[in-house]
Amino acid sequence: MDDQDVILFAMREYFTSLGYEVECSSELDEAVGLIAAREYSLVIADLQLTGSRGTEGLDLVRAVRSKSQVTRVIMLTAYGSPEVEAEARRCGADAFLHKPQPLANIAWLAERLIEGPASVAASPAS
Repeated sequence: MDDQDVILFAMREYFTSLGYEVECSSELDEAVGLIAAREYSLVIADLQLTGSRGTEGLDLVRAVRSKSQVTRVIMLTAYGSPEVEAEARRCGADAFLHKPQPLANIAWLAERLIEGPASVAASPAS
């Protein structure tokens, strides 16, 4: 979930090329509806959707956690702070990344999160 179409397009293309089944949304209500309709292995969500320095992405994390404790969640933001990261983790985010972030790094983390917690301790190869 991201409010920028170019980011949604790039992530959809990249993750699809890696063999993932991808669904995208640029609006919170639509994303919450997708979460309610099926089980996902992973959700990648932008923190801010409206351009008002909001935290709508946290609402999506809460929606994910209210439905599933197994779905992994990566939160992305260009407006992060230690306080916001702590709040995201309290809401149930498994990882918090600052934009811009190479797609390969996001994919590496996604794979580790889906595989299980022991895999996340390693770092991506440079």
